[in-house]
Amino acid sequence: MSRRLSPSCRRPYGLALVCRLWKTSRTTLYRHRAKAGQEPAPPGRRGPAGAGSDADLLARIRAVLEASSFTGEGYRKIWARLRFSGTRTAARRVLRIMRENGLTAPHRPVRRDAHPHDGTIVTARVDEVWGTDMTQTVTTGEGRAYVFIAVDHCSGEFVGTHAAAGATRFEALEPLRQGMARYFGGAEAKSATGLTLRHDHGSNYMAHDFQKEIAFWGMTSSPAFVRQPEGNGVAERASRTLKEQLLWIQHFATVEELRHALSTFAAHFNASWLRERHGYRTPNQIRADQQPLASQATMMLNLAA
Repeated sequence: MSRRLSPSCRRPYGLALVCRLWKTSRTTLYRHRAKAGQEPAPPGRRGPAGAGSDADLLARIRAVLEASSFTGEGYRKIWARLRFSGTRTAARRVLRIMRENGLTAPHRPVRRDAHPHDGTIVTARVDEVWGTDMTQTVTTGEGRAYVFIAVDHCSGEFVGTHAAAGATRFEALEPLRQGMARYFGGAEAKSATGLTLRHDHGSNYMAHDFQKEIAFWGMTSSPAFVRQPEGNGVAERASRTLKEQLLWIQHFATVEELRHALSTFAAHFNASWLRERHGYRTPNQIRADQQPLASQATMMLNLAA
């Protein structure tokens, strides 16, 4: 428009006159002219890049993934491990970089039926509710083996593990005996009074001998609802982790070898697995933090008596 000639004087209008009539500054016009001749910038996150470049952070993320003894950890745990190692950055930035480089953990779509499980089964304190479950695997030398676990509903720790060639009610009691010996001083009468045991409706868990034994220890039986595995979700989730991190990626020749591997994995899990709900602390750290509180409560009760 500024280069067009006036019909009366045959002279160009000029840029200053056109901008004054359009009520636009010449700086704005020059800026738009400069952008018109440039390649459009690729879309990206606005603002500063944060501590370090994306390439540096990607290298640190890969190092964390390679150093971790667990597989399939999501971006939240990777972000937490970065913070523990001294690299402070935003969790969303870690997610973006992992997505761009195909490092995110695979996930299953969430399916909801007509009657989803409501409420919660986790507890605020350890040793209030334990969950137990059974799964199966195959040994190369002795065939099918049954795996039994017991898990705390607060810390998520494995309080006991066991493997056997049979799935009897007596084998199902073994991980509970291990937890009783470790945290209740033994499997004596009424030694676990106040502890609730969550389990499914498997024949070994509903057997008379199983129910009679846990009642002898002082446990309260709490079966999950029929056809609602969410009710035993803590133990079910622990079984899935056990499969993904051990049973599906390693081979065992005998049941005894599997039994030792379960014990080793449980110790490593309790010392290294991060629990997001508890501020990315390990099960051992969660229990250790609650032990002083339990000791203080016992002292107060003794003083009151």
